[in-house]
Amino acid sequence: MVILTGQSLSFTEVKKVLFDGEKVTISPESLEKVKRSRKAVEKIVNEEKTMYGITTGFGKFSDVFIGKEDVETLQLNLIRSHACGIGEPFPEMVSRAMILLRANALVKGFSGVRPVVIERLLDLLNHNIHPVIPQQGSLGASGDLAPLSHLALALIGEGEVMYKGTEMKSLDALTKEGLFPITLTAKEGLALINGTQAMTAMGVVAYIEAENLAFQAELIASLTIEGLQGIMDAFDEDIHLARGYKEQVEVAERIRSYLKDSQLTTTQGELRVQDAYSIRCIPQVHGATWQTLAYVKEKLEIEMNAATDNPLIFDDGKKVLSGGNFHGQPIAFAMDFLAIAMAELGNISERRIERLVNPQLNDLPPFLSPEPGLQSGAMIMQYAAASLVSENKTLAHPASVDSIPSSANQEDHVSMGTIGSRHAYQVIANSRRVLAIEAICALQATEIRGKEKMAKVTRVFLEKARSIVPEIVKDRVFSKDIEAMNGWLRTTTYKDVIKKAKVESY
Repeated sequence: MVILTGQSLSFTEVKKVLFDGEKVTISPESLEKVKRSRKAVEKIVNEEKTMYGITTGFGKFSDVFIGKEDVETLQLNLIRSHACGIGEPFPEMVSRAMILLRANALVKGFSGVRPVVIERLLDLLNHNIHPVIPQQGSLGASGDLAPLSHLALALIGEGEVMYKGTEMKSLDALTKEGLFPITLTAKEGLALINGTQAMTAMGVVAYIEAENLAFQAELIASLTIEGLQGIMDAFDEDIHLARGYKEQVEVAERIRSYLKDSQLTTTQGELRVQDAYSIRCIPQVHGATWQTLAYVKEKLEIEMNAATDNPLIFDDGKKVLSGGNFHGQPIAFAMDFLAIAMAELGNISERRIERLVNPQLNDLPPFLSPEPGLQSGAMIMQYAAASLVSENKTLAHPASVDSIPSSANQEDHVSMGTIGSRHAYQVIANSRRVLAIEAICALQATEIRGKEKMAKVTRVFLEKARSIVPEIVKDRVFSKDIEAMNGWLRTTTYKDVIKKAKVESY
């Protein structure tokens, strides 16, 4: 059971909820904070004080006073009018993460919602009811208003959800689980949609996939080193300690551990003096990506436990303050940085693919073809990889450098963080396919060299991968192989290979 406090939600707990179906509840202490915060809201309404979003309109309408007889209508209108999401829906796992993160923000006790609102959010999680939330339409400031409004629709029995693999009306799914929609009261609609949980949820899921792919990239690169009879001197610890980047040192250490018993690698001067940068600089390039991943993880962990509502209620209602914690700039920067770093993993991988297939750069059969000339082999796989890395270069253009004013210029600077998070996720998906192509080519190259000479770790990888993609003995529709390898990489972890090979996992 994951217990939400609003302070300590970790990636480990998020993974348990998203992938293992762990149930979620609220800590008793946090529940008391929520109740005290709610009393403050009710006092404001009863005394008809002017307070943004509670007794006023929203955005440019913040100067319009709303009487207590209309506060429920105000919140309902807010959710319906702001549900302007467009395009394809977020992956179901992102929708699930969005619910978890929004609930965790509300249990901090700064938002003034009734406990029932949080409880119903957790009901959605615990009963696997996931709102259908369109990906496009958020500016990433004033909160992820459009996406979170679609999430909020599920609480009031409107909109669509995914339930047991089927899209249906939210009211139907709630009814099947014996749940009832709620009526939003003062401030609750605003509290549900003022936040960065769409970009953060997308970022969390992207990060989890990126971290696993970064480890897999090292295993695949190790296979390529064997296929090209790479020089191990470039991975010597002294080189990397001399520069001083911890992540670079660790990448080199993992490569050495994977290839320590390989008979396919070479030493400096044995076949050639130096390898190309895409081989020799793996620790430097991959290490820089790991530095970025550490930065991204730190920002996401802060945001996962952040109060991003407006206004925020402090000291049991003695202070109710309007601010801008809903502004997504920290996550926007992190997501742009993530896209750039993961694009580079794909970029250097594509260069290694070229070295595997280009007969002018190696002594392997041209394009790893079983019958060069009659059969094209891996020729067009490199084309596909080149296309993906080129697409990544456009997706990695920073979204955060753009801003368009909204709400009659009241909201005159926005983060575009949700666009950044979506692009980062697309980059990761593209880079995984590039690495899938590298894996297919590297498997073929090492088998040509002699798989009996491979290191124990890479040999285990080959044996597992060959159950997914068979050896190339004649031309076939390689698109299917790429997708099969991509799917395998997405659902397996580097630890599976390491564990079987009984090599220490770093």
